[in-house]
Amino acid sequence: MSYGGVESILNLSLILDNEHGLTLVDTGLPGQMDLIEEALRKDGFTISELKQIILTHQDIDHVGSLHRLKERTLATVYAFSDEVPYIDGTIAPIKMPSRERLAEMPEIAAWLKLHAPTSVDESIQDRQVLTKSAGAVVIATPGHTPGHISLYLPTTRTLIAGDALTSEAGTLSGPGERGTPDMALAGQSVKKLAELDVETIVCYHGGLVTEGASGQLERVAG
Repeated sequence: MSYGGVESILNLSLILDNEHGLTLVDTGLPGQMDLIEEALRKDGFTISELKQIILTHQDIDHVGSLHRLKERTLATVYAFSDEVPYIDGTIAPIKMPSRERLAEMPEIAAWLKLHAPTSVDESIQDRQVLTKSAGAVVIATPGHTPGHISLYLPTTRTLIAGDALTSEAGTLSGPGERGTPDMALAGQSVKKLAELDVETIVCYHGGLVTEGASGQLERVAG
């Protein structure tokens, strides 16, 4: 992603379930389906193996390529119930800039022109176990958006944090304040995540945290 002259990497996650196929967590920006397909191919998969898509929340860098992916794969789309109306276009996303602000934000304006609201097939709830996605557990982590979720995979002690956490070069931090309307609630969500037994954390912005992940999470929660 290039925004304001700064390049950054969006870290989507792929969950392999030997019985139910692949689950993609988040879909990047509009127009990135080909990049996702290329990434799958590099790991030895084809896009036709994608059976489930889980969205951590409504922001355009997470739902941007959803429409094309769903058309191409017919994957079942999951999102937390509070986020569904923002994703399917019933309600405008909470961080949607005004027309005046969009005139000053050319990158976002360009993404929005390519974006298409998309229906969600199944709404999910806090602590729900997603049996078709290797038993991933839904963890409601509001604050960054009202219905933001993270995912916890008990078998590998992996936390897919979405935007509930960020990292840089393996060092964990809390959510980005600039894009988080309710930092107090987001802080409570971090404390909730710190109750988990984690070995690996995947941050959408920042990537993997593996060294002392559990201790780092406790530090951030404190």
